[in-house]
Amino acid sequence: MRRIALLCLILLFGQQALPQVQRALTIDDLTRWNRITEKAVSDDGSLTAFKTEPWTGDPVVTLYDKDAKLKASFNCATGIKLTADSRFLIFTIKPKEANVTELKLKKTKKEDMPLDMLGIYDVTKGVTDTVTRLKSYKVPSKWSGWISFQTEPVKEKAAPKGESPVKESSEAKMENPEAKKENGKKPKTESADNGYALLIRNLNTGATDTVKFVTEYMFVTEAEMLMCATTGDDKTLEPGVLMIDLKKGTRTALYTGKAKFKQLAADKTGERAAFIATSDEKDKAGNTYSLYCRTGKGAAVVAAAPGSAGIPEGWIINENARLTFGEKSRRLFFGTSPAYKLKDTTILDEDRPNVDVWHYAEGKLHTAQVIAKSRDSKKTYMAVYHTDLNKVLQLATSEMPEVQLIDKGDAPKLLASSYLPYELESMWEGNQHYDIWLVDAITGTTQKLKENLNARMRVSPAGKYLYWYQSSDSSWYSYDIAGDREYRLTTPETLPCYNELNDVPDLPDLYQPAGWLKDDKAFLISDRYDIWSLDPMAGRAPVNVTGNGRSSKVTYRLIDFDPENDYIDPAVKQYLLGLNGITKGSAYYSLDLKKKDFPIQLKGGNFNLGMPAKALKSDVIIYTKEDFGIFPDYIFSDLSFKGEKRLTSANPQQKEFLWGTAEKVKWISLDGWEVEGLLYKPANFDPAKKYPMIVNFYEKSSTELYRHRIPEAGRSTIDYHYYTSNGYLVFNPDIYYTDGYPGQSCYNCVMPGIMSLIEQGFVDEKRIGAQGHSWGGYQVAYLATRTSLFAAIESGAPVVNMYSAYGGIRWESGANRSMQYEHQQSRIGATIWEAPQRYWENSPLFSIDKVTTPILIMSNDADGAVPWYQGIEYFIAMRRLGKPAWLLNYNGEPHWPLKVPNKVDFQKRMSQFFNHYLKGEPMPQWMKEGVSATEKDFTLGY
Repeated sequence: MRRIALLCLILLFGQQALPQVQRALTIDDLTRWNRITEKAVSDDGSLTAFKTEPWTGDPVVTLYDKDAKLKASFNCATGIKLTADSRFLIFTIKPKEANVTELKLKKTKKEDMPLDMLGIYDVTKGVTDTVTRLKSYKVPSKWSGWISFQTEPVKEKAAPKGESPVKESSEAKMENPEAKKENGKKPKTESADNGYALLIRNLNTGATDTVKFVTEYMFVTEAEMLMCATTGDDKTLEPGVLMIDLKKGTRTALYTGKAKFKQLAADKTGERAAFIATSDEKDKAGNTYSLYCRTGKGAAVVAAAPGSAGIPEGWIINENARLTFGEKSRRLFFGTSPAYKLKDTTILDEDRPNVDVWHYAEGKLHTAQVIAKSRDSKKTYMAVYHTDLNKVLQLATSEMPEVQLIDKGDAPKLLASSYLPYELESMWEGNQHYDIWLVDAITGTTQKLKENLNARMRVSPAGKYLYWYQSSDSSWYSYDIAGDREYRLTTPETLPCYNELNDVPDLPDLYQPAGWLKDDKAFLISDRYDIWSLDPMAGRAPVNVTGNGRSSKVTYRLIDFDPENDYIDPAVKQYLLGLNGITKGSAYYSLDLKKKDFPIQLKGGNFNLGMPAKALKSDVIIYTKEDFGIFPDYIFSDLSFKGEKRLTSANPQQKEFLWGTAEKVKWISLDGWEVEGLLYKPANFDPAKKYPMIVNFYEKSSTELYRHRIPEAGRSTIDYHYYTSNGYLVFNPDIYYTDGYPGQSCYNCVMPGIMSLIEQGFVDEKRIGAQGHSWGGYQVAYLATRTSLFAAIESGAPVVNMYSAYGGIRWESGANRSMQYEHQQSRIGATIWEAPQRYWENSPLFSIDKVTTPILIMSNDADGAVPWYQGIEYFIAMRRLGKPAWLLNYNGEPHWPLKVPNKVDFQKRMSQFFNHYLKGEPMPQWMKEGVSATEKDFTLGY
């Protein structure tokens, strides 16, 4: 017996010692993968919070303490906020996805579906308070101790005959007014027009104040005050606008009277407040709003109204414009517009002609007008009310519609611009030109600075300079506002700050600038590698701040830890993220702008580092580190980056699966370029074996060597992990383009890259597939006309006929497609009349007869980027010639499927397609016989 028992123990422990057997990923496994979609760091760095969510299922919020230990987690939570004192975690609790699905299957009415809840977690007590039926909530961003929220009104449930209706209960919810009529009048109920009860809770004491029937509310930025508008309760609470001092517990009426209120605004201290209001109940269009302003204690007064001096005749105070106070000046900026036109209600809609009139010379193409109709109908024009002068001044006009504040509205002038004179040519150029003015903030007089400027002019943070990058000569410029003088700061010879890798038939774009030093002392820009300091008055030559980027092939970019701070303080140590162009690895660096030293590397290596986030009032840092096999979980550290503690663990299930590896490969293109690409190999790769391979690419991806591609049922491309887990190689080559020959350029780079891999002996040359979407879909369609190497190709949303596509419309924007052929990605570089042969030779449609490869096409009927008839032209040509082809049209989906079931379906069909042609697996029913229109509701044909 002892020997038997001993043998059982040996077997038991022997089984435990065996390594876990890993398996290949399935398409259904991909939906289990989590992403970290929200993060928050408390001001003092003592708390960090994250939202982790799967592609399908419920999100989870996790909270960690300063020791990187899990403090709490909350299911179905989203919208995380940490209060400024680090005492509370605030979040929204969504209904469980499974419960919602079950109710939808039962045909539950929308109004009976479960609502969101508010979660308030007290970090010190470890207790969560919840508020049901949440409608909205707000938390002050720069101070703490308070939260305000509104809830949906309680509905009465229908009761059996002879019984009284049953009212639902709700936590933290005011009882509705009595159901009985008072004085023959029905009691006021909560609604969008009447408003909802606003509950204002002191988070320290739990005491809650209530303002009934609130339509709008906001916390003042830096003072413990709350501003709200109420329609009143017809009893003790009068309608109007209130300023509530939360510290003193007092309420000040800024306005008393029945009206509709919008655009509540206050300065940082709450001393100045403003809003717009109308008491005209018959005004449904919004033509009778007045601007009200308070500049001290007491009530607000009318500052401007339609017909006021300074408001153009026939113009109104527009309800869609935000109100903004000057930082220090006594100015209030608001919006006006021509009065809204009123529809003739004496004519029935069916008796009114319904026609679009397109005019050849109108600036904006009519299709673009239709797309922008909702936005354009709400367009506003900036005006200013000078509270110290009691003067209204219209700043923007119909001819000069765009105005930017200078020095947060305190400068003597403002910057105005107009693209209207050049709107027509933007149809084919693809970019905007501008006329530029300076506008005097007191008198409204204008000074024209530029005409037909092909650049977007900006304002320096302290308001001393205007600056812009001029593509026509690849140079930076500045304009000294006080001195009324323009300076050229760079030339291509002194500093090449244009995109050195530009490969479209257009002027090269810029590298994004790093920012301005405090008080506008210097302007920091970037070239391909380094950061440079420019004197905005061109008094010195550009200075290389980072020094060694170009020589070491490291691209430095400044890390902005405080987006609200609009300048760079040279007295404070700066931090950089660097990408090594040779190794493709990355690193964090520190830099002292007062010294002339090179950046000091703090942490780096053969991995990809994310942009870190920092606590506002401490050196606490969170960041991510990833490679193809390592998910970008968050790490806790400080600005030294010496110690690190892992916080999140989003995907522990990864260890269950076979995983591949990524490596960089090189070859020479047919036109002499040294080209790089990425090769992804399956787990347990054996160079003596031959593997099927899928070629997937877009333009250039070799810098993503250490990117972790989160597994997902993707909307448009193969999932690399799924294919490497299932024994495939995946090859992603870079493409270098020559203007006028995009198809040939692709062939010249891709084909020798494939051959270089075949020569190494581990690629099965009879089992190579290709897959691409949109521009990638075009390129693989082109390759199919030039080679019989591929055993199968999936081409998603491709353009196959550049003639018909050239004159088409991108329906999501209403823009004409010609500019992308003349100047952008399609890279023809000429009009269809100047180079018709290029449009012909780059169009796969005209060589479909040469195709020998089975093609799977995805082209959706609501595609707003590539007209879906391009996919139809492709399929019809293949069908007409008797070549194997299938077309997937996800009904009602845009450029790619967005609904998860459709994405999963696409991935399953694509994998079955490739598995059949590249692995010899049986052909599924949908490929053998199709799925007829009468059968699509009953079978998927897998």
